[in-house]
Amino acid sequence: MTGPLPPAPAPVYEICFRGHLSERHARWFEGLEMIAQADGSTMIRGAISDPPALYGLINRIRDLGLELISLRKAPEQAGKPE
Repeated sequence: MTGPLPPAPAPVYEICFRGHLSERHARWFEGLEMIAQADGSTMIRGAISDPPALYGLINRIRDLGLELISLRKAPEQAGKPE
């Protein structure tokens, strides 16, 4: 008899918003990869455990007065779920 399957890893999301963050505000997204784009936008990327956590990130972006450009679930790498 085999045991229960391990839980699936949390999906990885990429969230892009207009503007760059100060170091102080960047702490609001601690634990996520933050990439400042040349076009003046910022992308944050990381594993998001569940829908409430995702909505929490969206609310932080809103609370900072930033314009959300895009939100997408990152594609899984071949042979390696993210």
